[in-house]
Amino acid sequence: MRNPKDFFRPLAVGAPEPLREIPVRPSRMIHFFPPSNPKMVAKVPELVPKVDVLLANLEDGVPAADKEAARAGLIEVGRTVEFGDTQFWTRVNSLDSPWCLDDLIAAVTEIGDRLDVIMIPKVEGPEDIHYVDRLIAQLEARAGLTRPIMLHAILETARGVANVEEICGASPRMQGLSLGPADLAANRRMKTTRVGGGHPGYLVREDPEGDDIEGDRATFQQDLWHYTIARMVDACVSNGILPYYGPFGDIKDTVACEDQFRNAYLLGCVGAWSLHPVQIDIAKRVFSPDPADVAHARRVIEAMGDGTGAIMLDGKMEDDASVKQCKVIMELAEQLAARDPELASAYGF
Repeated sequence: MRNPKDFFRPLAVGAPEPLREIPVRPSRMIHFFPPSNPKMVAKVPELVPKVDVLLANLEDGVPAADKEAARAGLIEVGRTVEFGDTQFWTRVNSLDSPWCLDDLIAAVTEIGDRLDVIMIPKVEGPEDIHYVDRLIAQLEARAGLTRPIMLHAILETARGVANVEEICGASPRMQGLSLGPADLAANRRMKTTRVGGGHPGYLVREDPEGDDIEGDRATFQQDLWHYTIARMVDACVSNGILPYYGPFGDIKDTVACEDQFRNAYLLGCVGAWSLHPVQIDIAKRVFSPDPADVAHARRVIEAMGDGTGAIMLDGKMEDDASVKQCKVIMELAEQLAARDPELASAYGF
């Protein structure tokens, strides 16, 4: 077992000092683009100011024949695009693939000084993070990097969910986790072919009137992902990293996409993936506090003074727990307002 003091020592001679605390920056949407597609690469500069995170995807969605082109596109974007306040991430291929090692070598040694986070798919346990952690440290040392690259894991298997707490605490590099509902559904043998979202067959039904079981009885669709998201959020928060909802595959159903994103937001997620430009504004809207909530939070904090005791405000009891909830809203609003002048005006900053 490693000594706890070793946890914050570089895993390779010459690698940068590990982070003591991950930087928390607005990341309401992680917007995916295929770097193997020259037309999409050409649009990257105009996407940069519209998103919080831009991710060059090397894994799912990139045909095997295009893997090298995707890697080359990642390097081109990293070298030529100015990102400003927007974070630049990449998702490499899975650890059991023939492309992952080359992905990591290229990403770290070619553009490691421009890259904020590397997303690792199908993480099943802390041993996966330990492997990548040591390898990246060696590559950082080779490249002479002075800032450590962070890691983000995707929960896509039942074993990954079972080990989620250990995954979150596996390395100081851990920035966060995303839910991967499609692969997780397949691994669990769930009987749904949807990429995220609910299912009309997963429901509860109200009790019958008397013995009339065939009579009119209202049904209510349930959330297939509630348990997994809640468990992921608890694991992330207890380890000081960030939870995200993953993809919503039905691009045309913007209403259901917004509902799924909002469920994740209310449960504690800080953002979600956007697979199409139409989902950028949905994520921006959902994962930004409502101005009315910000105004209420400000009132509660001001009315509570030192934050102790209890008061009645608008007929509702507010106490120290209320203040803690309100500070979560205010801190997020302040972070977003610093980046978005429209939100700053809406929030009254």
